Amino acid sequence: MNNTVEQLKVRYEQALSAAFGDEYAKIDPLLEKASNPKFGDYQSNIALSLAKRLGQQPRKIAEQIIRELDVVNICETPQVAGAGFINLTLLSSYLETELKSAYIDLRLGIAKAKTPKRVVIDFSSPNIAKEMHVGHLRSTIIGDSIARVLEFQGHNVLRLNHVGDWGTQFGMLITQLREAESVNDYDLLDLGELVEFYREAKKRFDDDAEFRERSRKAVVDLQSGDIEAKLAWEFLCAISQKEFRTIYKQLDVKFDEVRGESFYKDDLSKVVEDLDKAGLLVEDGGAKCVFLDGFTNKEGDPLPLIVQKSDGGYNYATTDLAAVRYRIEQDKANRLIYVTDAGQANHFAQVFQVARRAGWLPGNIEINHVPFGLVQGEDGKKLKTRSGETVKLIDLLNEAIVRARADLETRLKAEDRQETEDFIANAAQVVGISAVKYADLSQNRTSNYIFSYDRMLALQGNTAPYMLYAYARIQGISRKGEVDFEQLGDSVDILLQHETELTLAKHLLQLDDVINAVEQDLFPNRLCEYLFQLSQKFNQFYDRDRGVPVLNAEEPLRTSRLVLCNLTARTLKLGLSLLGIQVLDRM
Repeated sequence: MNNTVEQLKVRYEQALSAAFGDEYAKIDPLLEKASNPKFGDYQSNIALSLAKRLGQQPRKIAEQIIRELDVVNICETPQVAGAGFINLTLLSSYLETELKSAYIDLRLGIAKAKTPKRVVIDFSSPNIAKEMHVGHLRSTIIGDSIARVLEFQGHNVLRLNHVGDWGTQFGMLITQLREAESVNDYDLLDLGELVEFYREAKKRFDDDAEFRERSRKAVVDLQSGDIEAKLAWEFLCAISQKEFRTIYKQLDVKFDEVRGESFYKDDLSKVVEDLDKAGLLVEDGGAKCVFLDGFTNKEGDPLPLIVQKSDGGYNYATTDLAAVRYRIEQDKANRLIYVTDAGQANHFAQVFQVARRAGWLPGNIEINHVPFGLVQGEDGKKLKTRSGETVKLIDLLNEAIVRARADLETRLKAEDRQETEDFIANAAQVVGISAVKYADLSQNRTSNYIFSYDRMLALQGNTAPYMLYAYARIQGISRKGEVDFEQLGDSVDILLQHETELTLAKHLLQLDDVINAVEQDLFPNRLCEYLFQLSQKFNQFYDRDRGVPVLNAEEPLRTSRLVLCNLTARTLKLGLSLLGIQVLDRM
């Protein structure tokens, strides 16, 4: 109802001007959704905020405002409550008109951003030669959801996967590969075997000084463009990327580009050189650093951000500085978003500070670090396997699908329902993956959360299956009544007479507010909470005892309520799609 709020603010501006003069016209009326429905839909405490300035009692100020407040086509007569709150209740006729506008619009009445931005969003970011684990789950699906919302809002989004594909570890992998009896032995390696290969190489690197020296030379070969070393590196990267793509396909996550750390390797020396020219570089213990404002050690001394190590090598900070500059200068971004775990918050705050001080990150460029907490087991500790190892992401997803299928088959047996294998496999896939995604996205991303298959697959509560069931229930109404929602037409009238209809209608019209909030603050759980409440309000509307008849209602209420059902289904489908979740017509 963003449009409603804007209209009301204009009316308040006119009322304030008429009541107290133009100097008061631009004061924000501080409109808020009323916490108690009996007080109306919107509440303003502007009279309280003006009391001291005007030297009058808040109730008297509120009464003067409502005498001038013309909301005749939007709200019922404004009411003054308590110490001077102004309460507004939306007219049914206004809601009916707004719903009709949303219904005939493919975007459900949600306007695109007035000023589209070029947004670069960096998310997922696994490491080559290592399997994606549960720690990559949050970055991947939070980043994907944010990208979907921004794309829907009309922004020009570049989805980047910044993979770890450069560094000293490749020296030992290349050396191990060179010393294999036959490179062909590894032609059919999958990522699991490559991980074992990595472990073997790491053990040799730690235990064998001669191997360690050859590995360090291999790093130099790679960095200097040696053909054999480069081919080995490309081979190792290709194995990992193949496995990553399998997981991304299962999650329905796409990237515009995969840019590893290696992408910026030729820019690193220039980063150091330009920091030196800007007068920011200080040599400390042989390393080249930038000392930071606001970051100190235990003794209170300023902390440095090292951009070139004493041995001449570069690190993550150097690469991230090069990436910031490239994304602004070459990708032409005016908003940068980084989705990583909360443990990297200080690192990015330091990188952003250095980029700003160097002049690479102008004040008109918005930059956001989107931190997230840990995924925990039911013991409250970091999620691990029984053997104490990090949970592989592919195993976690497959287990969710297996459990979703078992739940579905149990339900089908209890209902004596026969379904095809294709139906069962597809439903299990959608429900399993959706359950994992939604369980994560429905949390405040800055918090840790406990991973529980039983909880996330439940048909009740704030879960994906509950949302999917609400959507499928509406499609069931269509099938039962032999109604084609698409054939209801755009000329139908919407009539809101029952309390549950009004409640559902008001909630449907709040989707734009929620999407705008996610666009700004990058918390997808706001959208999850909205969809959960929408599902609840629809179920109350359609409840056999407390709700209203739909298929058995007399015309024109029957068609009106079918439109309300269809609008709810479309809203659920759109909202879930922005979370990266598919819907099912039957469950």
